[in-house]
Amino acid sequence: QVQLVESGGGSVQAGGSLRLSCAASGATFSGYCMAWFRQAPGKQREGVAAIDGDGNTNYADSVKGRFTISRGNAARTMNLQMNTLKPEDSAMYYCAARSWACGRTWLGPFRYWGQGTQVTVSS
Repeated sequence: QVQLVESGGGSVQAGGSLRLSCAASGATFSGYCMAWFRQAPGKQREGVAAIDGDGNTNYADSVKGRFTISRGNAARTMNLQMNTLKPEDSAMYYCAARSWACGRTWLGPFRYWGQGTQVTVSS
């Protein structure tokens, strides 16, 4: 059974940095597309970034140049380095995974989801 567990959320002032991690288990993830999504109260969930097994990446326009997605050992971990954070980045951040490539459809659908980690950026 695939499980995704996020960590690394917290509170930071605008301009600061946070690093989120997602630990995956229950499958061989080398061919999986893995992604970060976020959802703020009262807003729709939005894709933040995605990475496939070859290291190809996709980013939402709102985070390009500030966020960096990466994958770790045996593709079982995924990280999101978030720099120059803004109050509008405040949201619950979710790790997601699926067994096919990201490509142009990196925004969805995803079969597996973590429970989320909260990021709060104060002005």
